[in-house]
Amino acid sequence: MNKKIQEFARTTLKEGLSLCTDAQQLLFKRMYAGGNLEMDINDVVDNMSEDKLDHAMYQVQNTLEKNNG
Repeated sequence: MNKKIQEFARTTLKEGLSLCTDAQQLLFKRMYAGGNLEMDINDVVDNMSEDKLDHAMYQVQNTLEKNNG
């Protein structure tokens, strides 16, 4: 994946996750933090493999749409 696209995806994820509830962020950590639930959510995003970014963006987008009714 192109570096600029990766940067965009990570920035977008961080912005979206900041709008999620603590419980939703915890679920994201369970999926992507490799078992380290104490890790900061931004560090989780920074450490994600690039092949997981697209799916994570889809999940966060759907969560935010659900939150906004």
